[in-house]
Amino acid sequence: MAESNLQNQLKILCIHGYRQNAQAFREKTGAFRKILKKKAELEFISAPNRVPPLETTGEDAELANEGDSMGWWFSRQDDCYHAQELSDCCKGYDQSLKLVQETIKEKGPFDGVLGFSQGAAMVSLLLGVQEQQSEKWFDFAILVAGFKSRSSPHDVLYSKKISIPTLHVFGDTDKVIPKEMSEDLLQYFEDPVVVQHPGGHFVPAAGPQKKVYLEFFDKMLKKKAQVS
Repeated sequence: MAESNLQNQLKILCIHGYRQNAQAFREKTGAFRKILKKKAELEFISAPNRVPPLETTGEDAELANEGDSMGWWFSRQDDCYHAQELSDCCKGYDQSLKLVQETIKEKGPFDGVLGFSQGAAMVSLLLGVQEQQSEKWFDFAILVAGFKSRSSPHDVLYSKKISIPTLHVFGDTDKVIPKEMSEDLLQYFEDPVVVQHPGGHFVPAAGPQKKVYLEFFDKMLKKKAQVS
């Protein structure tokens, strides 16, 4: 089982969304980080694949201006990604998997992993690798606005249910990753804990979510203490 260097805290690897980077994700999780300040040490990393600049207005404008835009894989060979697109392409995924493995080796071990949007989809793939190859990377996972990868090379990683504890968070009004996509992902996990909120595409940290987060992390801390 993974163990943090701080026995009274959990060490968590944090994986950002598409067109984000480690710093942008860290900044957008300020309220969430405050909730877990005494319970977890968070390690943010940036994906290795640079996303081409996007000129847009309206609802997508915020996602297009995250500083260095990075991604975990592309659904097209021309370095484009669409979460809802069925594709035979997963360009850049191997580099991302290698980066995560190197991070675990250099900065781990980690107790858990947190992913947002495409980062949460990446987490689902990492857990698939862990489950099928008997890796011991993470003891639990949090997936926010998660979804099943629609790149066909990834299908095999969903062929066995994920057995570790997982917390799934998604919003009723998410226009980037519709809640139906997050709900569809649940079938690939043995006993998922679900937090559904009335908001959109972000990591919620209001009272109702805070309560579930703290309960979940207290359970993970208790489990860690039992195996230490």
